[in-house]
Amino acid sequence: MIKNIIFDFGDVFINLDKFAPFKELKKHNIHALSEEDNEVLLKYEVGGMTTNEVLTYFSEAYPLNKNQFKSIWNMMLLDFPDYRMSWLQELAASKEYRLFLLSNTNDMHISWIKEDWGHELYTSFKACFEKFYLSHEIQLRKPNHNIYEYVLNENQLKAEETFFIDDTLNNTQAAEQLGIRTWNIDPQSEDIIHLKSKLPV
Repeated sequence: MIKNIIFDFGDVFINLDKFAPFKELKKHNIHALSEEDNEVLLKYEVGGMTTNEVLTYFSEAYPLNKNQFKSIWNMMLLDFPDYRMSWLQELAASKEYRLFLLSNTNDMHISWIKEDWGHELYTSFKACFEKFYLSHEIQLRKPNHNIYEYVLNENQLKAEETFFIDDTLNNTQAAEQLGIRTWNIDPQSEDIIHLKSKLPV
């Protein structure tokens, strides 16, 4: 029986266009990020670098100033439909499940979301969850097993009673290896509001 639900953030609640920054970078004749660039972004995602350090790195590596890169990198963040917020609030109010959020994200993206959504919406969204785990704050990231173990152990959750939703297959596969039930949601054809139909019987 499922008692706990862990949600990803991007392409589960907020819509994303993960290719938008790379399309924009091509307009600046930057056709691919280097291995070092990707290592910097991964380090940033687990809180190993500050936003200013990352912006300095990219502004020195490419013909972009800090504001340009920041704007480009946030282009992947789209809208958060009102109906999803209403659905989430109803689910939280029902107290049928313990709800958690677990997201690979960085300070630049969260700062944009807070500003775009406004304090009231962001605070209301966060309040729907018992715990709100962001990779850059806990220094752990999916799909590493230790991030799932961290959430399970800190909240005394049983894996077999826990359901995890994520749009990235590697992330759900890693969770399954620990006995967590999962839904690898397809944001092109599925919506989180249909959660009940996906829960294990």
